[in-house]
Amino acid sequence: MGFLRQSVFLLLVVLLGLISCEDNPENPEKKIERKVEKWLKAGAFMEDSAYQFIAKQVSFGPRVPNTSNHVKCGDWLSTKLASLGFEVSQQVGEVTAFNGAKLPVRNIIGNFNKNSSKKIMLCAHWDTRPFADRDTQNINLPIIGANDGASGVGVLLEIARIIQKDSLKIGLEIILFDVEDYGAPNYNSSFSDLEAMNDTWCLGSQFWSYNLPENYQKPNFGILLDMVGAKNAVFPKEEISRMYAGYHLNKIWKLGQYLGYGSFFKNKIAPPLTDDHTYINELTRIPTLDIIHYDVSPLYK
Repeated sequence: MGFLRQSVFLLLVVLLGLISCEDNPENPEKKIERKVEKWLKAGAFMEDSAYQFIAKQVSFGPRVPNTSNHVKCGDWLSTKLASLGFEVSQQVGEVTAFNGAKLPVRNIIGNFNKNSSKKIMLCAHWDTRPFADRDTQNINLPIIGANDGASGVGVLLEIARIIQKDSLKIGLEIILFDVEDYGAPNYNSSFSDLEAMNDTWCLGSQFWSYNLPENYQKPNFGILLDMVGAKNAVFPKEEISRMYAGYHLNKIWKLGQYLGYGSFFKNKIAPPLTDDHTYINELTRIPTLDIIHYDVSPLYK
């Protein structure tokens, strides 16, 4: 989980510095450097803490909707986020899976500085896949989801822990999306088949996007984390992120490279991926980018 330290370091810099730099465009790099120094004094990101947040999720077992593991983990996530100083609410309902199954959806939402006129959204999914259709042996068994699900949530919980120690002026909304990983199984990985079943994925973010309150204050932009715990992770510029949130994407990647993390944040272009940010962008028009491990072919440069 070595990447977690670098990823959150960058995200905190973006979170604390990006919007304020837009207010005062003069020498933004100096402003970021000052914020980095301030953050380091306040308390650094702790890899062990983030790892424990991941391990706790994994300890519940697979977090598949309609199971007791799912309920227990959701209860813990809600309680933990509240204990970190966030105002927590839950969006609950029912969605229909690709096979006609009715699934409970439970999106867990935490707000910090809720009344701020500026807000950033950070999100990840917390459910896990009910079958390992990419495996070669245990194809019908659920996955444990240490990387695919728990790693993104672990990063966000560690950010939430640190935020309490900083005089953050802007608002922060953390959304833990449910039922992201219940998409139709794919056994041959062909791109055409993936395209045909795209909308069977990300049911929690679709539900959230279709059911926003009338008085909902949209964030200035959003960052989605998915599969950020892999060893030697690579994060290219994914096409949907570029299309809808290109300004923020380029600025974040530039910051990552400026801070010395260019080995993670690549300038390679990735083809569009269906993920929670897809529906947030298409249905709500909140510019949202996806930081996701994707080992892109050298063809996309």
